[in-house]
Amino acid sequence: MTRSQNSRRRRLVNSGVTPDDLYDYARPPRRAPGRPIRNDPTTWNVTDDWPENVPVSEAEIDVFESWFGDLFDELFSTRH
Repeated sequence: MTRSQNSRRRRLVNSGVTPDDLYDYARPPRRAPGRPIRNDPTTWNVTDDWPENVPVSEAEIDVFESWFGDLFDELFSTRH
């Protein structure tokens, strides 16, 4: 390797500086030539493996009430 190439590589690796904008540097996936494969919903298989009763903790209820309390009050209020 020549001296200029060696110093340039060392400068890029050892700079320790990351770019400010960390998006859009990955190459997009290559598209396969031809028509896209059709999605046939009749061949889909939906599996429900949730239990009949999903447990909810008190902390989860508190989070929902703090974020959506006003909306819940408006929706479930008996007074209009």
